[in-house]
Amino acid sequence: MSREKLSKIVDEAINKAAQEGKLPPFKPPRISLERPKRKEHGDWATNIAIKLASQLKMNPHAVAEIIASFVDAPEDVLSSVEVAGQGFINFHLAPEFLREILFEIDERKEKFGSSGLGKGERVQIEFVSANPVGPLHIGHGRWAAFGDSLARVMEHAGYNVEREFYINDYGTQMRNFGESISARYLQLLKQKVEWPEGGYRGNYITEIAKRIISEHGESFKSLSDQERTNHFIEMEYPLMLESIKKTLDRVGVHFNAWTSERELYRSGEVNETLSFLEEKEDAYRNEGALWLRTSRYGDEKDRVLIRSNGEPTYFASDIAYHRNKMNRGFDRIIDIWGADHHGYVARMKAAMKAMGYDPEKLEVILGQLVKLYRGGEPVTMSKRTGDLITLDELLDEVGTDAARYFFLQRSNDSPLDFDIEFAKKESPENPVYYVQYAHARISSILRHAEEKGTDTERPSRREVELLNSEPEMDLMRKLAELEELVEFCAEKRAPHRLTTYAEELASSFHVFYRDCRVVTEDAPLTRARLFLVECTREVLRIVLRLLGVSAPERM
Repeated sequence: MSREKLSKIVDEAINKAAQEGKLPPFKPPRISLERPKRKEHGDWATNIAIKLASQLKMNPHAVAEIIASFVDAPEDVLSSVEVAGQGFINFHLAPEFLREILFEIDERKEKFGSSGLGKGERVQIEFVSANPVGPLHIGHGRWAAFGDSLARVMEHAGYNVEREFYINDYGTQMRNFGESISARYLQLLKQKVEWPEGGYRGNYITEIAKRIISEHGESFKSLSDQERTNHFIEMEYPLMLESIKKTLDRVGVHFNAWTSERELYRSGEVNETLSFLEEKEDAYRNEGALWLRTSRYGDEKDRVLIRSNGEPTYFASDIAYHRNKMNRGFDRIIDIWGADHHGYVARMKAAMKAMGYDPEKLEVILGQLVKLYRGGEPVTMSKRTGDLITLDELLDEVGTDAARYFFLQRSNDSPLDFDIEFAKKESPENPVYYVQYAHARISSILRHAEEKGTDTERPSRREVELLNSEPEMDLMRKLAELEELVEFCAEKRAPHRLTTYAEELASSFHVFYRDCRVVTEDAPLTRARLFLVECTREVLRIVLRLLGVSAPERM
């Protein structure tokens, strides 16, 4: 039973108790339901009676007893409702309800756990959006895994999601990229060149320059610095972008759209947006610069759009980009940014309001950095690039499954410590190995049953009633949590909770497998247990798919 359905039952019980005069008139607070930490306290618990007690000036235990007496739910859904402690109300799901979950899993297959929560709302999630001036690093990897898994979870919860990569291919970063290649190119041709301010020093710049010399020799040496820089930008930027796409493909992330910043300028959308803001008198000119009145809409001060030298700021194109998004008809846009963009949120919300959009339709998720370790020792520099560790290097060492799983183990607002050696371990200590091994073991059990000629027909409901031991009930209880979990992860933008669930489900299965022999001489019991095992495999597959991790048949 979901939190929402049980909340409704409790709410109805409270209203009925008030109508019959068992509770005095009051304004009921929001009903909060939690999963108890101890199994004996039931499947759900609420402290609503404790909250009401002070308002009603009654004993909380007495209030809880009254509410519990009015709870009306079928016996095949709730087996018991108990009052405990100072006034907690504990709810125990009926075995019949838990067993029925198996038939629902069997019927819905890969759609189990999905819901209509999102009501088809069109959501755009923009993430990674790295400058195409170098290889993706491990920080990009974390946001690739997070953004893609969030999209998968929201789709499973009934949202219509589009993934987008915003290509920052205009302005200072691109010039620095071209100037860096140009400087290294000339240096390799034995010319003395001063390194450009803000230039990129990674070894990949040297590799690019060497390739240019190998393919074109000294043909660009005689060009002016500006011509050479522009030529190298146009020549190498598409290759770098293609390299980024290949890395993202390795990590299993694919975008519905790639929007170019330079195209926003070329199409005139940036100028059109700035003119629109000037006409509304939300943008104004002062000392040769164009400013946006963000302070009018909640920002601490006004922000520059066009500098006095005529150069646009990143803010100018970002505003045009968000206008472009809203004009495409999205109901909600979610931006995933690094923690260093914290101060940028208020001005972007202000810009949305200035353009006439509801700022609440823009949601910004900020994320913390990744610290890389090897056997507990910090890893700070890449041997290959002489710079930050690249995502490709990490994937080469630990593989896609471990990388995605470990990137998703912590909440996005918490720093992440990633130990390469631990991620490579093939033992139960490694959580991704532990979860995948559970799936592989189930596949092995089902293969064994088939090879032995065991009857694997779907059991009857009467046969499923044979599943009544504690390990069997605990496993079914865990399977029943999926829909509620998916909705929670979608609403709270918290796909990391899936990793905890996956490990708990794997643990419940391993206990069941240890204590309950699956293939026995008892044909009805064997059919029932094989059914439970197959349903567990289906749910593990769903969870791993939402995480973007494979579900191996053998290990």
